[in-house]
Amino acid sequence: MGCRSLLSAMALVASLGLAGLPVVAQETASSDRVLAQKSDGFNPAAVQAMINRGDAAAAAEDLTKARQQYDNARKASKQLLAFYRDLSGAFRGLDARIPREMDTKGREALRLLAEADLRLAALFRRQNQPEIAVPVLVEVVKLMTPAQPQGRKAYQSLLELGFVDTEFKGAAPAGS
Repeated sequence: MGCRSLLSAMALVASLGLAGLPVVAQETASSDRVLAQKSDGFNPAAVQAMINRGDAAAAAEDLTKARQQYDNARKASKQLLAFYRDLSGAFRGLDARIPREMDTKGREALRLLAEADLRLAALFRRQNQPEIAVPVLVEVVKLMTPAQPQGRKAYQSLLELGFVDTEFKGAAPAGS
């Protein structure tokens, strides 16, 4: 019996010691939303800030820094998109509000990814490296489709580069 009592006491002490930790973590998380910060967080606003910093660097002719900012924006957008999709799927059928929120945030991350890709492709074209711009532009067309402004802009760039020959004039009217 002594061994059982000792094990029970140890389990009780261990559970009491761990029970306080989540409360502390929750209090910290609710009072200090680090990832929600606009410029340094991990959210669409922070990605937009990276794109803006890249634009400023490109305007100042610091193309190395511009590329770094655009690459960081692309990487963060892709990560956000994947995480939002995962969370949306995890809550589907349980609480409709969460998938709706994650889907909205995912669309914003996708738009930002396309914007970062377009900026990066323009940078490559500016550096006279059109062959490096092509896969980035194709990614934009694939992500956004030519029906979206970013997709049309990317396809137009591919046309200007000579990678494609057929001009896209939009979808044909129904019944044609």
